[in-house]
Amino acid sequence: QASLVESGGGSVQAGGSLTLSCTVTISGYIYSTYCMGWFRQAPGKEREGVAQIDSGGNIVYGDSVNGRFTISKDNAKGTLYLQMNVLKPEDTAMYYCAADFRRAYCTGGISASEYVYWGQGTQVTVSS
Repeated sequence: QASLVESGGGSVQAGGSLTLSCTVTISGYIYSTYCMGWFRQAPGKEREGVAQIDSGGNIVYGDSVNGRFTISKDNAKGTLYLQMNVLKPEDTAMYYCAADFRRAYCTGGISASEYVYWGQGTQVTVSS
């Protein structure tokens, strides 16, 4: 079993920065084996993959955030982060943390179907 809890969302002006955190609690898995990612969903839009990282050190970013967002994981704390810089109004969405602790590597692109566990989301609002 696993529990994911996001935090760090809020309101910010365009050009600003936010850091999201995903606190992980697991049972029956180990923190050093994971495929984890961030997704976002804006009202009326489909869920979009933002970034993912695996225990092999592989990182993938969505095209719309590449160069502005950074995903990282503190294995000691079991916490996933998303540093978001140069935020734009189009980044406004509910952001979700997702994970699969059964495997050490993610496969290919950032796909929601790959993930087993999801957090409840944290809202990010960027004003122009």
